[in-house]
Amino acid sequence: MALDQSVSKIVKVESLHVKVSCQTCSISQLCIPSSLTDSEVSRLEEIIHRETSVQKGKFLCQTGEKFQSLWAVNSGSFKSYTLSEDGDINVTGFYFPGELIGLDAISSSTHRTFVKALETSSVCTLPFDKLDDLSGDIRNLRKQMLKIMSNELMDDQELLMLLSRKNAAERMAAFLLSLSLRFKQRGFSEKSFNLTMTRSDIANYLGLAIETVSRLITKLQKDEIVNINDKLVEIIDHKALIKLAGASCEAH
Repeated sequence: MALDQSVSKIVKVESLHVKVSCQTCSISQLCIPSSLTDSEVSRLEEIIHRETSVQKGKFLCQTGEKFQSLWAVNSGSFKSYTLSEDGDINVTGFYFPGELIGLDAISSSTHRTFVKALETSSVCTLPFDKLDDLSGDIRNLRKQMLKIMSNELMDDQELLMLLSRKNAAERMAAFLLSLSLRFKQRGFSEKSFNLTMTRSDIANYLGLAIETVSRLITKLQKDEIVNINDKLVEIIDHKALIKLAGASCEAH
């Protein structure tokens, strides 16, 4: 699932180009350790490839490709999925600004999933060999990489629990809460955000039928827990959503 201060980036917003350094990036607390010195941040900036734009529906990587780099999402969002031998899609995750893509390919040196942009997005490319060498010199960077990998394992475990122990309504509520928390961590609203993925993607990810997802959304709106207008989600009763997900306020 998301280094703790951010990678340099060039974000293109329509015709406006805005340059942002590691120290001033808006998602800085999510990408590289805040404990890095200015000189260490500058060393990290030197290995980063910036301004990589990925158009909606285009692949960032595909299954079977050689693993060479990690990507830090600057803007937009992505989904990852695998294909069965029969050609069935299995959605495995979603990525938002401040999160790293490609960690699952480190062990095999080969990408095992397709990663596709859900909207026009941008990433910073971090060549892994250079990043690995640099993390050997910078202790706090190495510690943060281990922390990120640990969080990835925790996300995988939580997904397994979500799919194996919860009923359909609990899965949907937990999914919305997870998105809410991730957006909050990135400085965005935890109660109003866009679902950039389709309902079909959500159903696939949660192991549900698309009709079930549509029915659950209708019920959540009827119960005045959430309001979903097209892709815009507004959480009306946060505590009720937590209760439905089977989680405590403290845990969330």
